[in-house]
Parts: sequence; C-alpha cells; structure tokens
Amino acid sequence: MSGNVSETSGASGTVEAADVDLGKVRQLWHLLEPLHAVLYYAPEAFEEAAALGCGTEERWPGYFPYRAAPLGAAGGRRVASAFHSFSPRMVDEHIGTAWRTASPGQVLAARERAVDRAYRAILGDRIDSPELAEAAALARRAAEAADTAGRQLAAANAELPWPEAPHLRLWHAATILREHRGDGHIAALLVEGLDPVESLVSFAAIGAASVERFESRGWSPGEWAAAGDRLAARGLIGADGTATEAGRELRRRIEEHTDRLAAAPWRALGPDATGRLADLLGEFWVAVLGSGLLPSETTLGIGKV
Repeated sequence: MSGNVSETSGASGTVEAADVDLGKVRQLWHLLEPLHAVLYYAPEAFEEAAALGCGTEERWPGYFPYRAAPLGAAGGRRVASAFHSFSPRMVDEHIGTAWRTASPGQVLAARERAVDRAYRAILGDRIDSPELAEAAALARRAAEAADTAGRQLAAANAELPWPEAPHLRLWHAATILREHRGDGHIAALLVEGLDPVESLVSFAAIGAASVERFESRGWSPGEWAAAGDRLAARGLIGADGTATEAGRELRRRIEEHTDRLAAAPWRALGPDATGRLADLLGEFWVAVLGSGLLPSETTLGIGKV
C-alpha cells in the first residue's frame, strides 16, 4: 500500500508532509520488528533475566521489565497504558514484582547485554561488517528524526544514550522506531473507538492471528466475549466472530492511519536512504528469522497486514 501523506501542522505543531510511500513505511516495520523482538525470545535474554532474579518459566517476567525499564520504576497502571493491549491484571502481576527484583537501571544494563550476546550468536562474523555499520547509521538517522510528542514509549527509549557498538545502535534504533509506530497505532485505535480488548478481538476477527495467540494478553473469556458483543453491536463482527465488511474496513483504516503516523522518520531520511536501509536489513532479517527464535505467529499481525 502506498499513498500521500498530507498532515498539516506548523506554528501550531503541524508539518506539511511531502509524499511518502506508505508501502515502504510498512516494509521497514516488517524488517525492523524482528530485529527488536530478539530481546524477548533469545536464550541470552532469559539468562540475563534470571541473573537479575526474574522468573524464566515463561517470557513475561522478563518481557515486562525489559520493555518498561525506559519508563523508570513505573507502576502497573502507567505500564498498562503504554502497552495498551495487555490486561491490567497481567501487567500488575509482573510489574508489581519487577522493580523489587531489580532497578530499571539494572534491567536496562541487562537488556543491552542480552542483545549484545544474542546478536553475536545470530549474526556471527557479520556483526563487524560494513553493511551492518551502514544500516545502523541509517536507522539511527531515522530514529533521531522521530517526533516523540505524545508517544511515551518512543520518548522514553529516545532519551537513553546511544550504544557505541554498531549492532547495539541498530537494535536501539529499531526499538525507538517500533515504539514510535506502536504509540501511533494506539492513537489510531483510540480514534476508531476501540478499547484494549476490543482492539485484539477486532484484529483476531480479520485473521491477523489466532484467538489462542491473543489469549496471551491476559484477558478473561468473559472479557473477550463482552468485547465481541460490543463489536457485534457496532456491526463490526458477525456471530461467528469473524469481521464483517465494516470490520475489515475499520481495521484497514487503522493500519493505514498507523502507517501515516509512522511515516515522518522515513520522510526525513528520504527515499534513497530509506530504500538503501531496506536493502541492507534484508540479510540481518533473514538471519534473525532463520534462527528459529521468533514465533511464526504473533499478535502484531506481521505478514497478515
């Protein structure tokens, strides 16, 4: 999908946006997301979490502090707001103990060690390649151009110092850019009147992932069913739980709006450099996917939207 972006802001906070290929915006998300997500699945990340005192029987005891640490010692309500799609009960369960186990600073140091070790294991000699260094430099330029106003996770990560090693700079840039997109996605969901659980039910209804996969977000069967009833009353899903034409159109608008809100870093980088980055990321994307660490199905709908 591609199109023109014409958002207006200026002295009042808007900018006249130049044409941008929204298909390229989405492609860069698809390429960068796996590079970021290594943190939540690599054995090195579990080892570093265990060394902090986090449980490792599942990924969530490490996931929540790893992702939330840039916010500081935020409580469950603030983290649930930032993460949006998780049940507040699930957030409280993990955040409630996270900062008693390790400080945010200790968690940030552990996640950098985890990414360093995981990237070295996955990329091998390519970690010192000029292609990786060039990709890191381009991704950093895009990340530094991201407007973080109203985007709490992107802003929190953007405040952190840039690592020295190119592979860690690449991961850090990927993280800022994915959280920038994610913060914008939440805004797009809110514009369409979807609460957190409705956001998941409507996404499952278009086949973005299985209902079982979305159950990992901690909502009860009763909450899921009630959200389905609310969406059905709006004519967005049918009795069988699949999206109606109106429901599919709503999700299409949300993804397109998300692309528009995520476009500014790539507009700033420019089409030639953006295309070059996409080309450079290919081999590292393949290496991460080829590692077998990441699940074939995720709640983000990558490959489905």
